[in-house]
Amino acid sequence: MNLRDRQRAETRLQVQTHAVRLFTDVGYDATTVADVAAAAGVSAMTVYRHFPTKEDLVLYDEYDPVTASAVLEAPASLSLAARIRRGLESTAALGTSEEKAFLLARLRLMISVPALRARHLDSQYATADALVAALGCSSPEEEFRVRATTMACLGAAHVALIRWAETDGESDLPTLIRQALTAVFES
Repeated sequence: MNLRDRQRAETRLQVQTHAVRLFTDVGYDATTVADVAAAAGVSAMTVYRHFPTKEDLVLYDEYDPVTASAVLEAPASLSLAARIRRGLESTAALGTSEEKAFLLARLRLMISVPALRARHLDSQYATADALVAALGCSSPEEEFRVRATTMACLGAAHVALIRWAETDGESDLPTLIRQALTAVFES
């Protein structure tokens, strides 16, 4: 990452951190983008440059390429679901305790705010698109199979994330993801 990219990432994280704090303390509906900009010490235009919608202030992350890479690194001899499971577990295992606390705060907002729950579905489609593209399907039939498997895995992972949030992050997230995917694919 060059200096400019690092500065953008730092600004994005600073804005998102203030947004999540304000949404948690004041309320999602009661907090405006102008409030977030003022708390972060940037202009509203800067907020919109990094986060096109208010929902993106909570839902934006950079996990899709990390997950796609982890899926591609899993042995091709495994089933598609097992490869995706490994990728999701690997991604969930990343991060410091501060990053996990931030993810937990974001998840709590996503669970409690109806607009964020609805918008999260778009995020799942984007994640599925990233995984399907990374896996490089050679035919419409293969793309259908890969997309169906991917969406089933993401749905199970979503249930694991909700359970993790309900336990205040005390459970091991990769283990919850493994358990949820096992329930779907091995029952």
